[in-house]
Amino acid sequence: MKEVKTPKKPLIFYYVVAIVLVFLFNMLMMPWMAERSIREVDYTTFVQMTENGEVGQVQIQEQDNRILFTDKDGKVVYRTAMVPDDSLLPRLLEANIPVAGQEIEQASLLSSILGWVLPIVLFVAIGQLLSRKMMQRMGGPNSMMFNMGKSNAKVYVKSADGIRFTDVAGEDEAKENLAEIVDYLQDPSKYKDIGASMPKGVLLVGPPGTGKTLLAKAVAGEANVPFFTMSGSEFVEMFVGMGASKVRDLFRQAKEKAPCIVFIDEIDAIGKKRDGQMGGNDEREQTLNQLLTEMDGFEGNNGVIILAATNRPESLDPALTRPGRFDRRVPVELPDLKGREEILKVHAKKVKIADNVDFSRIARMASGASGAELANIVNEAALRAVRDKRRFATQEDLEESIEVVIAGYQKKNAIMTDHEKQIVSYHEIGHALVAAKQTNSAPVQKITIVPRTSGALGYTMQVEEGNHVLMSREEIENKIATFTGGRAAEEVVFGSVTTGASNDIEQATKLARAMIARYGMSDDFDMVALETVRNQYLGGDTSLACSEETSAKVDQQVVELVRKQHQKAIRILQENRSKLDELAKFLYEKETITGEEFMAILQAP
Repeated sequence: MKEVKTPKKPLIFYYVVAIVLVFLFNMLMMPWMAERSIREVDYTTFVQMTENGEVGQVQIQEQDNRILFTDKDGKVVYRTAMVPDDSLLPRLLEANIPVAGQEIEQASLLSSILGWVLPIVLFVAIGQLLSRKMMQRMGGPNSMMFNMGKSNAKVYVKSADGIRFTDVAGEDEAKENLAEIVDYLQDPSKYKDIGASMPKGVLLVGPPGTGKTLLAKAVAGEANVPFFTMSGSEFVEMFVGMGASKVRDLFRQAKEKAPCIVFIDEIDAIGKKRDGQMGGNDEREQTLNQLLTEMDGFEGNNGVIILAATNRPESLDPALTRPGRFDRRVPVELPDLKGREEILKVHAKKVKIADNVDFSRIARMASGASGAELANIVNEAALRAVRDKRRFATQEDLEESIEVVIAGYQKKNAIMTDHEKQIVSYHEIGHALVAAKQTNSAPVQKITIVPRTSGALGYTMQVEEGNHVLMSREEIENKIATFTGGRAAEEVVFGSVTTGASNDIEQATKLARAMIARYGMSDDFDMVALETVRNQYLGGDTSLACSEETSAKVDQQVVELVRKQHQKAIRILQENRSKLDELAKFLYEKETITGEEFMAILQAP
């Protein structure tokens, strides 16, 4: 539950409270305490003390029908009731006792303390409270204001079992590269005997969610050494020089605990290329310069291994990635089929899974998924099992969770008209039928017209039989034709088109442009790269690297290529019109069909 924090009060609030407390004390407490200190006596005692000369001062309060008087020294105040006595004033004058015209107060030490010292003490206490509040707002003795330049690196403390290489699946090549670092940290003498030195820095590069941070922790767990972790953005401060000071402090702590591992996540936050332009980020550049000095300065960092992770290796400064600093680059790519299966099994150990689950099939269906997405798939399957009041997750749960990760949850309250549902049925069968009638196309796994929260009204899932790394020209053209199959089915059956093919158009156009501008599959341009890819691990943004005339020719060829495959899809559907109608009717009635059901109807005479 989110904690509700009480809003901080302004400083003037505490001053007002202090003034009100002092005022109430003087108005209420002081008169009450003074009243309690007056001694009550009878009138006869008062007369006797007057005659004996023991009275110092008298005050007659006719309104209150009382007389206040003090002793000879004026230290004690007495009070008595008034009685009719005409001889009172002559008796007082005869005894030479002054009659006061103002109220008699008790001039005691306690009264002085309470009246003067206590307010001062109260204001001092309020001042101390305010100063403490100010220190807390400014950071306090243990925070930013008093720790500027201090490294706030977190030291990873492994659990009872620890994170080991066995906890990281699907990245065998990366673990093999890092195993040498573990061996060096455990026994550096054999490397020093031969004169070899370990890389000062190891750069882990790859898409998000592939396990770069987990690999770094596994290295520390295997070597059983301290592990300092810090994000690159934590080095950048408001004040110039603070980031460099943090770098110095981080390496100082690391040297004290050597051998150890320092892991800097998202190092591109401080390691971007220095462009030398005016008005640049001086703080970031100074931080980078200090990092370069620490990694390859005059002092040796014996026993300190620097691991860093980034999704944008192309943006790093060349001085940071040169040999002698980050000597080794370890790619942490998306897992292959075998890797996905191993990752699923690792995460399946954390939940209750049915014994008959086919992880190989799940891995094939989750083509292109990262380790983090596979972990999410397993978790979604467990959540689905709980919702259905089952004690373990089944094969169906895992398959459905893949669809949840890819297309979102089912929209059970989505309402489509019968005509729209019929159009979607023909659209999805169009994709599947075109794919099935072409060679070198991935088999159809599932077809559904149940709307999803991602906005898809339906989809056709194709699953490769095994690892598929290279794609031929014919395979790409077949894939483009499959993307156009949905729109082609609408044209063949209804003679009109809808907005349902928007995503298909984007995918077909992207593939066609890549064929011509990147893969060299154009007869006119041969093996010439006409566009460049940036941020390959973050979506792969592309930009043309050619003249406007060439760009116009590329656009023309892209249009022609997509049109050619579109016409091929229409031709395939026209030749198999009866199967198209039969399959669309079957899908319309059942809403979701499997690849086996689809192929059974398609191959039936």
